[in-house]
Amino acid sequence: MSENVVHLHKHTDPPAEPATVDTATVTTLTVVPDAPPARPVPLWVRSGRAVRTAVTHERTRAAGRAAVRHGLYTFNGGRIVARRAWDGRTGSRYERMIRAAEAAGNLEAAEEWEERLQRFRAARHHRRMDLLHSPTEAAKGVAVGAGMSVGVLVALGIVMALNSGQASDVITPLSATVDFIALLIRIVQVVWGPAVTIGPFLALLALWSVGRKQHAAPQWALPANVRSGEGEPITPSIVVKALRDLGVPALARAIKEMGDAGASMLGPITIAGCGVEVDVTLPSGVSTNEVQGKRRKLAENLTRHEHEVFITIPTAARTVRLWVADSGALDEPIGPSPLVTDETLTADYAKGRAPWGQDLRGDAAALSLYQRHLLITGLSNQGKTVALRSLALWLALDRSVQFLVGDLKGVGDWAMFDGLATTLIQGPTDEHVIQVTEMVEGAVDEMNRRLQAPPGTTFPPLIVLVDEAQMAFMCPVKDEDKRPYGGSKANSRYYMAVRKIHNQGRVVNVLMWQGTQDPTNENLPKLVREGAHTRASLALGTESQARMALGDKAIDGGAAPNLLRPGLDRGTLVVASDGITIPAGQSSITVRTHYIDDDAAEAITDRAKALRDGVTTLHAIDRTAEHDPLADIAAVVGDAARVRTKDVLARLATRNPGAYGGWSFIDLKRVLDDAGAEPYKSDGVMVVARDRVARALANRDTDGSASAN
Repeated sequence: MSENVVHLHKHTDPPAEPATVDTATVTTLTVVPDAPPARPVPLWVRSGRAVRTAVTHERTRAAGRAAVRHGLYTFNGGRIVARRAWDGRTGSRYERMIRAAEAAGNLEAAEEWEERLQRFRAARHHRRMDLLHSPTEAAKGVAVGAGMSVGVLVALGIVMALNSGQASDVITPLSATVDFIALLIRIVQVVWGPAVTIGPFLALLALWSVGRKQHAAPQWALPANVRSGEGEPITPSIVVKALRDLGVPALARAIKEMGDAGASMLGPITIAGCGVEVDVTLPSGVSTNEVQGKRRKLAENLTRHEHEVFITIPTAARTVRLWVADSGALDEPIGPSPLVTDETLTADYAKGRAPWGQDLRGDAAALSLYQRHLLITGLSNQGKTVALRSLALWLALDRSVQFLVGDLKGVGDWAMFDGLATTLIQGPTDEHVIQVTEMVEGAVDEMNRRLQAPPGTTFPPLIVLVDEAQMAFMCPVKDEDKRPYGGSKANSRYYMAVRKIHNQGRVVNVLMWQGTQDPTNENLPKLVREGAHTRASLALGTESQARMALGDKAIDGGAAPNLLRPGLDRGTLVVASDGITIPAGQSSITVRTHYIDDDAAEAITDRAKALRDGVTTLHAIDRTAEHDPLADIAAVVGDAARVRTKDVLARLATRNPGAYGGWSFIDLKRVLDDAGAEPYKSDGVMVVARDRVARALANRDTDGSASAN
């Protein structure tokens, strides 16, 4: 390319006369010629681009899908109507059911459908034979009917003629009838033409309506809301299709070979709470665990999330029970607890059931706590403490129940039991673990005292509750005899105390309740978790943890707390217990627990305290300090006017097991008699009076002669 050089002279003042050009003032510019004009785009290229844009535009694609969709609605609607008509006129429906029953191995059902087919064929043959004689009988009927009608009309005309005196009135009814028939003929002649023209369009509209209701079009052509299937109702065809596409070859092959496309596999689809339930009888060669292992894929085939489909194993052989939630229903909270809404509610330890929440069917889930050790586990911050506390809050409304509470989290979740529990220890340190261990060992001493009582003696329920129990099992501290407080060996103090209560506490109403996080063999030993009668689990991380929490039987039966969503399913428990109503054939039940906040819990415990005479709560245990029996008796009597002697003995044993664990009524009476505060009978039972004990303390020698070591 050539360059044009332009020389520019720079001067401060215009020259007076021509002068020599100073090269220092010369600036050289390179000027590039303009580019040649762009070549015009051919018309055929522009037209092609416009066509491509029009074809690929979303509106065009939507219009195309609509055209295909509505066309196939009509075509497939015709196929559906034709098939229904064919099924109604022939025995093909019965034959399909026979083949399906044979494929499922149900010979009794096959015989029943064969009998129905024979009855259908006999009835059809009878109708066809009747058609051979129907023309003659119809003609006779028409002749007889016409003759009778004419006779009636003539008789009516005669009556009219006699009444009017006009002979012509005899044929008036006949002429009126003829005129009416002629009018009908004229109406038909007028309407027939438009009816013939419009009739086919009405028929096509009817076929289109049938196809539209059945969504008889490819998925890509359906509207977006139908295509996504979100919230789609569960129907037999959807369930069978979901099972067919599950990826189990034997199941898909069996469904394909069934004449009814697998419909005979399904029981009735029934509404169950916020979802539906259906039993599926699997064909021969397909095991229930093959379906259980594909829960996520089955849920997605049913257009649901994994947590919205539960698979359990009922008693019937080769059967799985599917519970499918309404889309999004499990993400909505349940109502408040009856403990909050009903201020008159009371509890009955022996015969009552704690209102814990709702099952997946929406029915109330109530748990019996009578003589059952309890274990609740789950990941952190999933609602374990609230679920455990709600049971204790209900049981607190039975005035006979006593509590020993150890909270190894120590953030105040159990603070409302101050003044209600006999012992309340709160804190996360090793010192608190030691205190809780000694509390549990004191309960063991009380259990042994009860076991040695005379036959027939009844004892008030004693609930030994430890929250965050994994802290106790994992505590590395040892006592002065080198015995560890934690661990799972025979010399572990906490472990052995829990085991002793599990072994013998139930029969004398000494029960162990524990809440623990993230179960492993280290923080929840095998013998401890298997000693609980009621085992419940919130969301867990793995199936192995779920087996530790609930046991192999519950997991093999379909329980899957490891499939609950941490954070989203907070407060949802999988429960294995004979204390709660579990559907027949299942080994566990999923419960969505009521949430009771701290303020509501405080109000409930206030009601529970009002039922009692007053409880002095011990916040630390000192097993080695000197004790003063009379002062301790005054402390356990508290503000109550009088307390039964057996309750005083139980409270003393809890307060200082080492000193009072072996006390009997004789020991108590000896101390009170010596102090001049003798027990006496009130309403037929022996009681200790607060005023007598207080007066004895006031009058006691100042040198402490009434105390004992």
